[in-house]
Amino acid sequence: MIYSVAEIRLAVGLGNPGPQYRNSRHNLGFLVLDELAHRLEASAPYRAHRAIMADARLEDRKVLLAWPQTMMNLSGESVAAIVRYYKLELDELLVIYDDIDLAFGRIRLRPDGSAGGHNGVRSLIGSLDSQDFARVRVGIGRPTGPGEINHVLGRWSAQEEADLGAVISEAADAAEAVLKSGLLAAMNAFNTRGTGTS
Repeated sequence: MIYSVAEIRLAVGLGNPGPQYRNSRHNLGFLVLDELAHRLEASAPYRAHRAIMADARLEDRKVLLAWPQTMMNLSGESVAAIVRYYKLELDELLVIYDDIDLAFGRIRLRPDGSAGGHNGVRSLIGSLDSQDFARVRVGIGRPTGPGEINHVLGRWSAQEEADLGAVISEAADAAEAVLKSGLLAAMNAFNTRGTGTS
């Protein structure tokens, strides 16, 4: 299913809570949602459903923003609770997260799909009993040697740090485009761009 305009009502960024994870690659979803919240002039954050949440408006629609405060591997518990509470359909959900299978900085939008090895997405699929939700995947690249866990939980390299602001900005552009124009239009705009390092 390709979602049309005005269907997305809940945007979720995936990450791990706590200052020790703040600048890790695995928290890129949080960072992108932070930028989106700033752009949309979201409300003061509040805690609900094991998440930090904020309310925003886009044109004449309310959009919920959520940063799950479970650990990454349990993100689905929080998101499923929000979906149930607000009686949302899965075509009203957008999830933003880091992707090790994409080169650093590359952005890909998709309407559904498997977890692809991402434990946060795996938790969402399990808790929602479906993989039919829209995603903004933001590349963090693979490590040059062994040690995927250390890579995703590790801090940015100096070069990545220098480029990170631009990556977050473009990922927020992609999420905002989904909210404004629908997933199909956003996919056509962003999936054809040659962002990233490979």
